[in-house]
Amino acid sequence: MFAKVFIRRIAIPLFSILIIPIAIVITIEKVKLLSNHKIPPVETATGIRILYSDSGHVQVEILARELNRYDTENPYIEMPRGLQANFFDDSMHVKSKLTADYGIRYEREQKMEARKNVVVVNEKGETLNTEHLIWDERTEKLRSNEFVKITTKGEIIMGTGFEANQDFSKYKIFNIKGTIPLNQNEHAPNS
Repeated sequence: MFAKVFIRRIAIPLFSILIIPIAIVITIEKVKLLSNHKIPPVETATGIRILYSDSGHVQVEILARELNRYDTENPYIEMPRGLQANFFDDSMHVKSKLTADYGIRYEREQKMEARKNVVVVNEKGETLNTEHLIWDERTEKLRSNEFVKITTKGEIIMGTGFEANQDFSKYKIFNIKGTIPLNQNEHAPNS
């Protein structure tokens, strides 16, 4: 008699209390797994060349080995095998060149993110290195909130946070961490 009462009044409710949270956790994990499943692209292309122009003048050329277009709530194109972007002046001379191992462009926002081994070189030979860069097509600005290194003919400037015009001719680093002069003659002892 005691065993039946114990099972009905204590064991079954206690067992239910323990099983229900486990079932909820398993269901939540299944939902997370399904929501992380990537949808297939609606378009895929290789050896792609995209031209951006304004008033009939080509401003930017993007070259990518592979391009995938996704038609989601916020449509985007992905360049998973890297990209090169050439920024032109009105005479079609390359003013700067951006390369990265990965790129993604959000079509509605008109913003492109370059990630992994991002390098920008301007016509003066100044070089920017970072791991993440955003190009805002509307404002024609480059920016990053991450560590950046700019190498010029005379110095290396390192810092966190950066903004420049898209041809990388004018730039500023927000939080400079250090500057290393490259002109060795300035620091050589007098002989």
